[in-house]
Amino acid sequence: MTPLVLLLAAAAGGAGAAARYVLDVWIGRLAGTRFPWGVFVINLTGSFLLGLVIGALPTAAAFVVGSGFLGGYTTFSTAMVDTIALWRDGERPASVFHAGGMLVLGVLAAAAGLVLGAAL
Repeated sequence: MTPLVLLLAAAAGGAGAAARYVLDVWIGRLAGTRFPWGVFVINLTGSFLLGLVIGALPTAAAFVVGSGFLGGYTTFSTAMVDTIALWRDGERPASVFHAGGMLVLGVLAAAAGLVLGAAL
C-alpha cells in the first residue's frame, strides 16, 4: 500500500470510530434496554458492509473502506465486554444470544454482502 492509502485508511478509521459511537448511543436510547443492541447492530451491519466492499471495490479502495472505516466502525472487544457483563449480571440467555447471535448472523451478513458485492 502507498503512504497515501495508509493515511486515508487511518483517517477513515477515525471516522468509523466516531460513527460507531454516535450510532451506539442513538440505538441505545431507542432500545432503552440493558441488552447492547447498538454494538450488536453495528457489528452486523459492519460485517455486511465489509463483505459488500470486498466483493465490489478494487483492492486499495477496499482497504481504505474495509480496514479503515469499517475497522473503526466495528468492535469485537466491546462486544465481548458486553457479553461478559451480561453473563456477570446473571443475564445468561442474553449473554449467549449476544455472542452466538452476533457470530452466526455476522457470518451470514458478511456472506450476503460478499455475494451482493460480487454481483455489482
